[in-house]
Amino acid sequence: QVQLVESGGGLVQAGGSLTLSCAASGSIFPINSMAWYRQGPGNQRELVADIHTDGTTKYADSVKGRFTISMNNAKNTGYLQMNSLKPEDTGIYYCDADLERVSTGRWYDYWGQGTQVTVSS
Repeated sequence: QVQLVESGGGLVQAGGSLTLSCAASGSIFPINSMAWYRQGPGNQRELVADIHTDGTTKYADSVKGRFTISMNNAKNTGYLQMNSLKPEDTGIYYCDADLERVSTGRWYDYWGQGTQVTVSS
């Protein structure tokens, strides 16, 4: 079964740090891009950051300089290092990746189940 599994969320005080992980599993080829989204209370889901195998990254203005996205192709795992966290960073964080299944050679869009990040003031 192909899936994305997230981990690393939790409760942290403002100014603290967390690292989220997103592991792709199943019969897939190495991932070549991944994105992190979040959805805060009462808000729409928004793009936080994305990364491609050529090293290109993009960040939401609200997290630039505080968050770092990375990817380990050998492990088919992506990471989101979050520093200097603020209460407004609170939300459910989701990873998203297009994965190529070995069995079909086709690409499919997968989402993780989401992990809660809560930043207290």
